[in-house]
Amino acid sequence: MSGGAIPERLDKILANNGFGTRSEVRRLIRSGAVACGGVIIKEFDKKIIASAVSIEVGGRALHYNKYIYLMMNKPKGVISASFDPKRRTVADLLPEQYHSRKPFPAGRLDKDTTGLLLLTDDGDLAHRLLSPKMHVEKEYIAVLDRMPDDEVAEGFGRGAELGGGVRLRPAKLLTYTDSAGEFQHNPPGGVVRVILTEGKYHQIKRMFGAYGIAVTELKRIRMGGLMLDQGLAPGKSRELSGTELALLTDSQLLKYL
Repeated sequence: MSGGAIPERLDKILANNGFGTRSEVRRLIRSGAVACGGVIIKEFDKKIIASAVSIEVGGRALHYNKYIYLMMNKPKGVISASFDPKRRTVADLLPEQYHSRKPFPAGRLDKDTTGLLLLTDDGDLAHRLLSPKMHVEKEYIAVLDRMPDDEVAEGFGRGAELGGGVRLRPAKLLTYTDSAGEFQHNPPGGVVRVILTEGKYHQIKRMFGAYGIAVTELKRIRMGGLMLDQGLAPGKSRELSGTELALLTDSQLLKYL
């Protein structure tokens, strides 16, 4: 086997790479439209190592991706989940070609939090990105009902207390200049940047809440070295480029990959 790769069924490979549903690609294979290593294959359950052999579909080369990595600009009102019987999820917003891969969110954003969300079917990478020992930075823009003072910034830097003996890791509270005019309603309380290395339930809202400050809007703009594509409209997604994936899996993470 090539580098320990595991053979997969041909119909699964094609379905996972956007050539249709499992039944559709089976018909495609039976029609003789698929060749592996220059040989036409009509057995849909034929097992191959896609990374070790050339695959052509209708004379067009398949560029095999073992995993997919999607950047989404999450909008308000959807939940960070792969499936929910009653509520709309981020997976529901993905183009149909990705549905067969069943990508899941690598981490969660609250229902009303917007911005950068990574969806992938690479469970190992998702685990490493979310592992507490990795200390991967997540950066947010927070709109507040009043501007925090130095006491709040110092408290964040020490590690805020949420009650019940729970102390958070140190976080950074920084100024933010809305030069792009993103927050056109000109919030009277101001806008700040917050950088965390953990992600507890409603963490930023609870941190500010401990000082009597309400968060009225929250948007994630960075995860590790990966920045949100500002040209990506809310609810839209796209695959990461090789450069972006490398930024996400920086040298700190690569030690564990």
